[in-house]
Amino acid sequence: MPTDLFLAASGWPTDVLARAVPPSCDRGIVSAPAVVAEADQLLVTFPEWRPRVPAHRMVPALSALGASPRGFRFELSAFAAGAWSPWITGATIGRARFVEGVARSETLVCEIDEFIANPPAERIRLVLRASADAAGSSLGARWCASLSAWSPGSDAPLAARGARLVVPAFSQMEEDAALRHRVCSPTCVAMVLGYHGLHVAVADLAREMFQPELDLYGVWPAAIRAASRRGVGGYLLRFPDWAAAAWCLERDMPVIASVRYGAGELTGAAIGETSGHLLVLTGYDGGSVFVNDPAAPRASQVARRYRLDELRRVWLARSGIGYVFFAAASAPDPRAAR
Repeated sequence: MPTDLFLAASGWPTDVLARAVPPSCDRGIVSAPAVVAEADQLLVTFPEWRPRVPAHRMVPALSALGASPRGFRFELSAFAAGAWSPWITGATIGRARFVEGVARSETLVCEIDEFIANPPAERIRLVLRASADAAGSSLGARWCASLSAWSPGSDAPLAARGARLVVPAFSQMEEDAALRHRVCSPTCVAMVLGYHGLHVAVADLAREMFQPELDLYGVWPAAIRAASRRGVGGYLLRFPDWAAAAWCLERDMPVIASVRYGAGELTGAAIGETSGHLLVLTGYDGGSVFVNDPAAPRASQVARRYRLDELRRVWLARSGIGYVFFAAASAPDPRAAR
């Protein structure tokens, strides 16, 4: 399943971003275009991107370290069968109001986080629209936009090494009763921020990540935004295979995986079945995957071991989406020591 990850960055050390992307997905890093101020909005028009294989699904994200815009949305147009689609708007992340856009056309639709092209996109245009701050003209000193684009295909061979990361364990079921069944995404983000040395309460993240117009706590780009506001970089990736996930784990990057499964499909799962859930991948060893599953009833039961073949089925064969977070500071290449 070929996946391309395109990155456009401003103010980031190139080496930091380059080390955070699985090589099989890396399509390089370009300098972000100039930010154009229009009244109370900021507009960024990215260069045209060409997937290696026409892309059926596309997921953009914004990682703006520190103070990010009050709100933003992506707008995307896809070229296929000799014509460009209309501009289709994604969900607004954060608190902002933009002119109402078009969410679907005959060849391109947006389902909250994800743009779906039919026929698949041969070329992609992307625009970022953001609310302006008081100064009215900046996204901050260090920000990057990412676009993960992919189409169905075959899985790659399994990785054969192994990794184990020590990630703090939090249970969403220990949160307020009104929230506990809805905040797997904020709980996972809190765990990974804890791994990076930042203690953030799940309830605080939930308030920040909640999208009232959608009545959701688990909108994917909102998770990237929340981490970047605290100085941790990130992107969304449609993982093409287990080898790409293993690559991240071997380089000290936990992965937050979006899974769905029916009864009996995930042995020993914290909940019997789910139409959508997030958990933190913390390592692997042979045919097993170590996870922090926030749906466990208590924090002491969050750390679990799932079967790799089953996890591949309920994650990679379905959504395949993962949040990838990484330290923003430049550091020696961890590959050099391995």
